[in-house]
Amino acid sequence: MGKVDTKVTLCGIELDNPVIPASGTFGFGYEFAELYDINILGTFSWKGTTLNPRFGNPTPRIAECKNGMINAVGLQNPGVDKVISVELPKLKKVFNKKVMANVSGFSIEEYVETCKKVDKLDEVGWIEVNISCPNVHGGGMAFGTSPEMAKAVTKAVKEVTTKPVFVKLSPNVTDIVAIAKACEEGGADGISLINTLLGMRIDLKTRRPVIANKMGGFSGSAIFPVAVRMVYQVAHAVNIPVIGMGGVDSAEDVIEMMLAGATAVQVGAANLINPFACKEIIEDLPRVMEKYNITSLKDIIKGVN
Repeated sequence: MGKVDTKVTLCGIELDNPVIPASGTFGFGYEFAELYDINILGTFSWKGTTLNPRFGNPTPRIAECKNGMINAVGLQNPGVDKVISVELPKLKKVFNKKVMANVSGFSIEEYVETCKKVDKLDEVGWIEVNISCPNVHGGGMAFGTSPEMAKAVTKAVKEVTTKPVFVKLSPNVTDIVAIAKACEEGGADGISLINTLLGMRIDLKTRRPVIANKMGGFSGSAIFPVAVRMVYQVAHAVNIPVIGMGGVDSAEDVIEMMLAGATAVQVGAANLINPFACKEIIEDLPRVMEKYNITSLKDIIKGVN
C-alpha cells in the first residue's frame, strides 16, 4: 500500500489528522508543548472556559475506577478574559494551528457573552459549547438534558458568532438523538459527544463517597462502547459533522469512532494517564490504516450502516 491520507475536514478547516485532545485533559496546550511538538495534533480543545473565574469543586475531586476514573473538578478556570490575555499568548508561542475554544455557562446570557469574546479571536477555529457538564451545581445538567434548552442555547450562541459551533452533549439522557436534532435545528454546525457519564465511588473504610461532591464525571476506556453507540445514533440522524469521544485510547479506537460516523475524534482521560497518548495515536494511525486497507480516513466516516 502507498502513502495513507490521514487528513479530514471539519467545517471547512482541514486537519492533518482527526486526533484532538479533549477539553479539560490538555489544559491550554503549552504544558504539553514542553513534552512534544503539539503541532502534530489535528487541533485541541482548550480547558472549559466560563465568563467568570471559577475555583471549582471542593477536594477530593478524583476517584479511580476499574478501566476509568471519576472527576468533579467543577470547571476550574481563570475566566474568559484571563484566558484571552494570559493563556492564549503562551499558546501562540508553541501552536500555529487553529484551536477549538471550549465554552461553558450557567445561563444563556453567560454562554452568549463568553462565545462573543472567543469568536473575535483569530486563533480560534471552532467554538465547542459544553451544555453537558454533569458536575456543576445548578448549571450544566439542565441545558443538555432538555431538547428545548439545548436548542435555545445553540440558537442564542449562533446569533452572536461567526465561527463553526459544535455543541457538546451529555450522555446522561434518555434520548441522545432528540437532543442532537434540537441542536441542529438551533443552527449548530456540529455535535461533540459524549461527555462523561455520571459515576460514584464509596470508600469502604469511611463509608463515605470518595469524591467531596458525591458524584462526578466517569470517563476512561470503560465508557467507549457507550460512546460508539451514541456517535453512531447521532451521526446517522443529523446532517452535520460529529466529533466522537469517550474512552478513546488507541488508533484502532479512532478508526472505530470514524466508522460509527465521527469526522474527528477527541482523546480525553488517556492524556491524564499518559501525556504522550495523542502523539502515540497519531504516529500509529498509518500502521493501523494499512492493516485494515484504509487509504484515506475521509472515506471511512459513517462506514457502518
